Amino acid sequence: MNKQSYEKIISKCWANPAFKQQLMADPAGTLRAEGIEFPECLKVSAVENNAEQFTFVIPAQPAELTDDILEGIAGGILPDLR
Repeated sequence: MNKQSYEKIISKCWANPAFKQQLMADPAGTLRAEGIEFPECLKVSAVENNAEQFTFVIPAQPAELTDDILEGIAGGILPDLR
């Protein structure tokens, strides 16, 4: 998922509680409906940080860390490793 797609999904969650609930209930289906592609075999989860819980996600390590990948990771964006 690129940075623009990620930001679009987050903005839509903040603006539309029903969309956020849909994403939480069916993350893979909701993301696919938004045009985000990933392998069928990939399990997708959606979690929400709140006052009592913070989720720190460590992305899978790519075979080669380019400057673009490192910049995205530093910004909280999971690189597209396909």
